[in-house]
Amino acid sequence: MANDTGNMTLIDHLRDLKKTVVRSLWGIAIGFIICYQYTGPILDVIRAPITPYLPTGGLVFTGPIDKFFAHLKVAFYGGVILSAPWWLYQIWQFVAPGLYRHEKKATVTFIGVGSFLFATGVAFTYFLVFPMAFKFLMTFGGETDKPMITIDQYLSFFVWTSLSFGAAFELPLILVTLGMLGIVSHEFLKKNRKYAIVILSVITAIITPPDVLSMLLMLVPLWILFDLSVFLVGVIEKRRSV
Repeated sequence: MANDTGNMTLIDHLRDLKKTVVRSLWGIAIGFIICYQYTGPILDVIRAPITPYLPTGGLVFTGPIDKFFAHLKVAFYGGVILSAPWWLYQIWQFVAPGLYRHEKKATVTFIGVGSFLFATGVAFTYFLVFPMAFKFLMTFGGETDKPMITIDQYLSFFVWTSLSFGAAFELPLILVTLGMLGIVSHEFLKKNRKYAIVILSVITAIITPPDVLSMLLMLVPLWILFDLSVFLVGVIEKRRSV
């Protein structure tokens, strides 16, 4: 059965988009409240990768409210991650009207795969990228100079890098969804593969720590994920033609 977006007006789409955003924000708000109760242990986990390179064993703060705001930020970003299945479900509900009937049944798969890919990206950053990046950055130029890193600077760096990797690992889900909607095709992705790799290289250079090793650690998985996406879009097209 063909998709049914033709019966929806622009106003209907905007109304649905508003509902999607509002419901997603409610989910994040609930996640924020939950995570706020555990910001201390969460901060201990966040601080762990760089702790071996801190002379005092901890981060510093230069303003009286810096530490308080750091806990608020931790609670917010923790809420985003904790509520990921909920807002992924809302996104799926928004795009579902543009899918075929049998594709709409993939809700659980969409949420599960999306959550798994995001968590994989964050875990990849935490257990592999951060240790290597900090070992290079904190020991570069000898041991005479000692780091004095503020909690605000580190938290911004940690969150930006982690969320960037998590979002980047959603590449297969994004491209497959676009393929299901008919926005991109297997032939289009295959034909423009070299341009896609260049774009991924630029994005990787922007969002990774400033060392070649971190860039390669992100670029190689994204390259593999892109090729996997091209294959999956081709599989979807073949199934539709049957």
